[in-house]
Amino acid sequence: MNTPVLLGCIADDFTGATDLANNLVRAGMRVVQTIGVPALPLDTQADAIVVALKSRTIPAADAVAQSLAALRWLKEQGAAQIYFKYCSTFDSTPEGNIGPVTDALMQALGTDFTVATPAFPDNKRTVFKGYLFAGDVLLNESGMQDHPLTPMTDANLVRVLQPQTRHKVGLVDYQTIAQGPEAIRARFAALRSEGVGIAIVDALANVDLLTLGAALKDMPLVTAGSGVAIGLPANFGIAPGAQAAALPAATGLKAVVSGSCSVATNRQVAEFIATGRPALAIDPLRIAEGADVRAEALAWARDQLANAPGGPVLVYSTAEPASVRAIQGRLGVERAGAMVEETIAGIARGLVELGVRQLVVAGGETAGACVQALEIAQMRIGAQIDPGVPWCHALSPAAPQGLHITLKSGNFGTPDFFTKAFGKR
Repeated sequence: MNTPVLLGCIADDFTGATDLANNLVRAGMRVVQTIGVPALPLDTQADAIVVALKSRTIPAADAVAQSLAALRWLKEQGAAQIYFKYCSTFDSTPEGNIGPVTDALMQALGTDFTVATPAFPDNKRTVFKGYLFAGDVLLNESGMQDHPLTPMTDANLVRVLQPQTRHKVGLVDYQTIAQGPEAIRARFAALRSEGVGIAIVDALANVDLLTLGAALKDMPLVTAGSGVAIGLPANFGIAPGAQAAALPAATGLKAVVSGSCSVATNRQVAEFIATGRPALAIDPLRIAEGADVRAEALAWARDQLANAPGGPVLVYSTAEPASVRAIQGRLGVERAGAMVEETIAGIARGLVELGVRQLVVAGGETAGACVQALEIAQMRIGAQIDPGVPWCHALSPAAPQGLHITLKSGNFGTPDFFTKAFGKR
């Protein structure tokens, strides 16, 4: 008989889900990630479950409905605390979906107060006086202002979140965090007395997240990026240990598919190509013209994998912002995105059918499409490659004995990620 789940998590995209699961595993939790809301109870032991949704950019009402369905299932598994996970860049549309989903989860859980912080110092995401920094610059100067779906033009998180929620938004600043868990709880109480329902929380280093984690012990709902996860397992008496990250041995061919157009992923594609390894660019205009780009890419990959012992090979649609805007101008934002996602996902499925058993997927929307194309229902989370990016093990009809897969957020990873990932186990 399975023991009740300690922490139930709802993530608004697939790479974000593995990002969160990675931090929980590093802190000692056994974690299973499901793809969507399962129809049946969990059939394996886990301290935490992360339900991965593809809800970041869908209509707010749909995101709310999916998140509430995930909440109901997690409560049925006995989850003692709920964690709503969004991106460390807090990216959303002016209407949501962070605010509407948070409001709905608060109502369903009967709570009038929660926190919100995307801080993840290991990946250079920090919050100071309510402003989100990416590295040394404000979020709106980091390249996120050019995001093709959710451009972020304001780094003030109180200002960004307030129009999305019916709750008053306040701030717990770094000075309070530095005073420890009791001071943080006192600040929570003061904000609640002022009618604040959601508090943006500063964090400049991991020690701040650990301190905050202790203050969140009895909070029914936590909303955050993945960073806060490092401070929660200790509340359940769990300590870091290597066993939580154990996966089967990796075998088989190696490949990378990339749909992200972030600054970090553009660098990773360029670095991979600079090493002389085989890489193939996908042209969205040829897809629109009716060319069988999937078949062409798989024929190319078959030849390359035969000639280069085991790979890795790279298939990518990653491009610089100006190129992306030009394509969107000709095809429309939604059409261009959907066509590329569907093609990359089909290529990922085909690569696994060719014998790829070690697959890196870059980009949140791309990861969602690829996991669905591979018909993956759940994943066991393994060791970290780079902050926020672990290897996972999953079963697929295309790989009945399992494959290793990593779902990399577009903004994460060092420039050499696409090559070094295959040496990390």
